[in-house]
Amino acid sequence: MNVFLLKITLMPSIIALVTLVARRWGNRIGGLIGSMPWIAGPILFFFILEQGKAFGVQSIEGVLIGVLSLLGFCYTYTALSKRLPWFPTLLGAYVPYAATVLLFSYLRPGLWPCYLLILGGVFVTLRYFPKPTTEPVKPRRLPFEIPIRMVVATVFVVLITHLAEVLGPTWSGILTPFPIMTSILAIFSHTLQGSNAAIHTLRGLVIGLFGFSTFLFLQAFLLPHFSVAVSFGLALVVNAVINMVANRVW
Repeated sequence: MNVFLLKITLMPSIIALVTLVARRWGNRIGGLIGSMPWIAGPILFFFILEQGKAFGVQSIEGVLIGVLSLLGFCYTYTALSKRLPWFPTLLGAYVPYAATVLLFSYLRPGLWPCYLLILGGVFVTLRYFPKPTTEPVKPRRLPFEIPIRMVVATVFVVLITHLAEVLGPTWSGILTPFPIMTSILAIFSHTLQGSNAAIHTLRGLVIGLFGFSTFLFLQAFLLPHFSVAVSFGLALVVNAVINMVANRVW
């Protein structure tokens, strides 16, 4: 019960914080901040609390497969957002995501290949990422926007961690970075501010995958030797440094 209470209090707070940061510093920074392990980190933490540290470590390769699949989602969403409203754009973006998940869950390339594929995929994705136009858009906000985001993300985290024992470490890991936070950020920016906002948000998120994937990759080596607090703390510092450098470069 204590773990469940932690889930339903921690996740809404994180989502609200990320939303307020995006409002304060813009869509690109919001996307970059959103790419931090705000959902995957707590899910991995809850895996360890409920299923044991070995389960958490075994799930990391699956998480990296899910991260790799996010690249196709982000690119496709931005490309379609220029011509379509949010719902068909979202459905179209899930197609390459699902295809990549199925392919690599079958191939199971391993930890190092997954990590290197993500780094290379981020470079390629940024190279061909759609360019936003210079057309100004007046920001709009929906009533209860933040509570909606909080509820959706919290339900997802509770569901994935509840089903972890049934799904096993591989598929629990693969579903961990399912684009729930990404979809929320993309849909709200697209609906309220237009395609340009979605492009800026998802570009920031893709840039952040350099650090996000490194955070996850490091857990495979840190968790067997250190406590969760030390492992997460060290990797978060590395994640933040990489994000700051990547934001300046791109």
